[in-house]
Amino acid sequence: MAQYPPLAERELKNTIALFDVDGTLTPARGDVTPEMLDLLARLRQKCAIGFVGGSNFVKQQEQLGLGGVDVTTLFDFCFSENGLTAYKLGAPLPSTSFINYIGEDQYKEIVRFVLHYIADLDLPIKRGTFVEYRNGMVNISPIGRNASNAERGEYEKYDLAHGIRTTFISKLKEKFGHLGLTYSIGGQISFDVFPTGWDKTYCLRHLEDEAKKPDGIAYTTAHFFGDKTAPGGNDFELYEDPRTVGHSVLNPDDTARQVKKLFGL
Repeated sequence: MAQYPPLAERELKNTIALFDVDGTLTPARGDVTPEMLDLLARLRQKCAIGFVGGSNFVKQQEQLGLGGVDVTTLFDFCFSENGLTAYKLGAPLPSTSFINYIGEDQYKEIVRFVLHYIADLDLPIKRGTFVEYRNGMVNISPIGRNASNAERGEYEKYDLAHGIRTTFISKLKEKFGHLGLTYSIGGQISFDVFPTGWDKTYCLRHLEDEAKKPDGIAYTTAHFFGDKTAPGGNDFELYEDPRTVGHSVLNPDDTARQVKKLFGL
């Protein structure tokens, strides 16, 4: 196990590098490479690092914890579900949930509407798990999250050509505009629904809370690397936030290239 300087003793003490997961550190729904983990380990010698993913912690453990390594040992900060579930140096930080915010009845109404809508969609194929409840959001997939990687790739092309997800989102906004929800397209086959303000910028609340602690560090420079940084993408809000320095990447190779250049690695 690599040893890292305490956060307060890093060369760039007031800097943190935050990374999206899918398409940034790993291929979409794929696993991280040993080369990427090595680069992150070298970066961690210089400054604090963290990931910010929309998926739940179990999925990020699968993708980033190569060989079963506990992912909380690989990053100083782990922000799953945009930070609704979070860890600092392996210790859990306070969390909350979508159900607590919206209430069971409203949630059931959304699920009913979504399943009826998907049932009536004429798509080339449908698989399974169309609605996935996560701690801080609901992930909705017209094709179903059980689609294979090849099917995901084909569906993404179909979706871009026919605007399936964007149309679906406009219908949800029409029906549930009173609930204060945000809709964000991420990945190849799905989109996220969460309370406004619970996008990836939610993770910054944890960093601000940490700075207020007696031994806390104020991260005056927060770099964020993401691939879905255009409006409507699930990295957009954190990429554009005035509290971060945003870096738009094409894929994990591009992430590595930009990190090496920026930090002299």
